Order: sequence, then C-alpha cells, then structure tokens
Amino acid sequence: MDKEPPVKMKTLCPPAPRMNQGRSSDPLEGCSKYVEDVFKRSGKRKSDPEGEGPSRKTRRRTDLKDTKKETRVSVDALRAQFQAKYKEDKMLGKGGCGSVFAGCRQTDNLPVAIKHIPKEKVFCRQVDQNGRRLSVEVAVMLKLKTGGSGSVGTSAPISLLDWYDLGHELILVLERPVPCIDLLTYIEANGGSLQEEQAKIILKQLVEAAVELQHNCIFHRDIKIENILIETGSDVPRVRLIDFGLSCFFKKGSLYRVFYGTSAHVPPEWYSRYAYRAGPTTVWQLGVVLFETLHSRAPFETSMFLRKKLKIS
Repeated sequence: MDKEPPVKMKTLCPPAPRMNQGRSSDPLEGCSKYVEDVFKRSGKRKSDPEGEGPSRKTRRRTDLKDTKKETRVSVDALRAQFQAKYKEDKMLGKGGCGSVFAGCRQTDNLPVAIKHIPKEKVFCRQVDQNGRRLSVEVAVMLKLKTGGSGSVGTSAPISLLDWYDLGHELILVLERPVPCIDLLTYIEANGGSLQEEQAKIILKQLVEAAVELQHNCIFHRDIKIENILIETGSDVPRVRLIDFGLSCFFKKGSLYRVFYGTSAHVPPEWYSRYAYRAGPTTVWQLGVVLFETLHSRAPFETSMFLRKKLKIS
C-alpha cells in the first residue's frame, strides 16, 4: 500500500492564515492604498505607577457605557440603511462560512446576492481610510474593483457592491448575474460532461480571470466548478468567478505551508515538499476544472491521480 504524507489542511473559514515565517505574504499585503494597520492606531498605554483614583475609574466606566451605546446606535443605523436599500429573498446556499440569499436593490430592482458571514468566521485586522474594519474578502474585492475597469459586470470576478459590519455579522452585497447557474449544474444539464469546444470556451475565460487575479497579486485558493458561475443569457457562455472567502494577497515567491481550499484538489507539490505557491496552485486548479468538465461524473482527487488510480483520457 502506498504511504501518503500527513496533510495539514484547513478547508473552511480559517482564522489568520499561518504562513512560512519570512517567506509568506500577509493576507492583506498590497492594500496599502486604502487600508491601514489597525495596530498602528491602537498602541498600548503605560499604566499609571501611582494607580488610578476613584474618579478616573468612574469616568472610564461612564466612557465605556457611552461607547457601547454609540456602537449599538451605529449598528442599528447600518442595519436600517441596509434594509432600506436592499430587499432580501430566498436562500441560495449555506456553508461553513455563512449563508447567501437572493435579493434586489430597491431603487432599480438590480439583482444582488446577499452574503451573511458570522463574526467568528471573519478574518479582519485592518481598517480603511475612513476607519472601517475590513475583512480580507472585502479588501480583495475592493482591490479587484480598483485594479480593473471599476464597472460592475465587466470582468470575470463577481463585483462587491456594498458591505455592512453589524458587529455580530458581516453582510456583503454582491453582483448577481441573471440568468446564470454554477458550472457544476451547467455540466449536469449537459449530460454530465461538456464537449471539448465548450470546455475550451470556459477554460479560456478562466485563464483570463487567473491572469487578472495574478496582476492584482490575489490568490483565490479555491477555484473549482462550484465556485464558477456560467451566464446563460447569450449563445456563448460567460464565466464569472465567485467566493473569495479563502483568498489572500501574495508577493512573488510567497510560500505557503498551511493549505486552505478543497482538500481533494491540493497541488501535487504538497505531497513532496509540504508547501505550495500561488501561481502553480492556480494552474493546477484550472486543470482540475478542465478534467471535471470533460469526464462524466468523475470528481478529481490529487491523491488518486498521484497513485495512478485516476485515468485521464
């Protein structure tokens, strides 16, 4: 029996990613144009060697109560703003990182997807220039927006329209193309596999999307058929990339030693070096997508492929 190395993986909603010290990038590296490190804003103060008098303690307790009250008012105002601007409808999906609902913008009935992420599933340690805390997912999508055309629906990655930090949860309002289905459903609707010409059209667009991500130093980490939407409103299917919840920023040469993504699609170098890089991993994931579009009901597993138990025809 072939012996496999132990695989250290995380597949659902990680905390701050653990990287190889000295060689891996911070998840928000490259966002300096619009984010500031929150730790620079909140240095620890030295304690008073003489101790605090009763009046100072009382004042602090009062200030704390006022702060909590202001926070509640702010959150209530944000929730009211969200509810006034968007109408939420049926659930589209639910996973370990939260729930996604269909909805629309009330002013013009623009279809949107509304993603609710519980606070404990949000990796967030930075703030924007206005003092708002940012999750990595929000920072990545803002980078895509500023690094691209800036217009909704003009690039493969889905666009972020709004976000609301309500304390106990983060709400993302995302573009929702209509009509569209995910690639898995699209494959099943076409008999379980696609013709090569169909697969070429989809793969070409995915490669272009990967180039755009690389240009913006963004590592998606989990490109798979479930995270790809196909717009079906024209004769030629159009690819849209979704779910940047595991994504991060990278620098050239960044080396990762904790895998985030779909464990079945771990890149082969993981089994030999227990490490992986953004570019080669993205290429591998695109290859997995191509395999699953062409092979009827045959989900890909890297370990099976390396043991030569998975045939590629």
